[in-house]
Amino acid sequence: MASQIAVITGAGSGIGRAAALALGRAGFDIALLGRDQTRLDETARDLDRHGIRSLAIAQDVADPQGVQAAADRIEQELGPIAVWANCAGATVIGQTAVLAAEDIRRATEVTYLGSVYGTLAALNVMRRRGQGTIINLDLTPALRGLPLQAAESGARAGLRGFCASLRPELRHDGDRIRVVMVDLPAINTPRYGWTRNMTGKRLKPYGAVYEPEVAAEAICRAAFGSSRSVSIGLGTLLDPLRSLLAPFYREARLAELGYKAQMSYDWMQAPQPDGLHEPVAGAFGAHGPFDEKSRRLDSPLSIFVPSDLRAGLFGALAAMALATLARHMKKPGKA
Repeated sequence: MASQIAVITGAGSGIGRAAALALGRAGFDIALLGRDQTRLDETARDLDRHGIRSLAIAQDVADPQGVQAAADRIEQELGPIAVWANCAGATVIGQTAVLAAEDIRRATEVTYLGSVYGTLAALNVMRRRGQGTIINLDLTPALRGLPLQAAESGARAGLRGFCASLRPELRHDGDRIRVVMVDLPAINTPRYGWTRNMTGKRLKPYGAVYEPEVAAEAICRAAFGSSRSVSIGLGTLLDPLRSLLAPFYREARLAELGYKAQMSYDWMQAPQPDGLHEPVAGAFGAHGPFDEKSRRLDSPLSIFVPSDLRAGLFGALAAMALATLARHMKKPGKA
């Protein structure tokens, strides 16, 4: 029986590299897309050591024709694509008023349009068979709307809206193609060291931080599950409720604490190289510099919450609230 094929963008390092290994161990042959051929080849060697067949293609996801050509090549050389995971992303960090328009444009091209182009390429080949799974990455609610993160927040919000419109179109056409969002908390990847950083201070993760293998496991669950989204951590059950009930409180807290929670105390002596427009030279694996404070896959706090479980919980809470309200509104009977 032929192996199933999974495509991973941003596969040279970080979440993409961890996801490639996780899906490979789950039985897929892996196509690796990214800008840096050397790092893709390193990922391919990792897969080869585990007996996993792979194909590494250097491709900027901001080029739609190149992404589609890569998809066609993968189908010819590896086989029919069953899963496509868009893990590539790039951003610029700093106060919105000082960001350069071209940097915001580039961050949007890679993070939002790169995921859109990957989704379109996946659709073009998957619709030949009427089935497949497309996985896009989003931010957990606790990370949405952070100060200094306007480019990232805008791109991820746009991607959420794109996927929300796509799902009913696929259902209307009778395609069995699933579009799944993986809502990620802070992940310990090398991107903290190569993101274009306009703050003058070194960046650090906001809130709880997890190892990339946790994100990779969430992507695997998205590939094999049936939910519309998969989230990480118990906070994903509570954060949407907090945002709904007390949005102004959260905004005030972020204004007060959001800056220092994302930056170290020391100033950078010189601007660091960044990978916004061109890849940063050097060997980078899946992990960043925060291993000591990161939650591992075997941590009891590495909890995966599918959207159907979250919806069921909110439904139960709503039913309890309505029942309580109905009891209070009921008039006492006459003696």
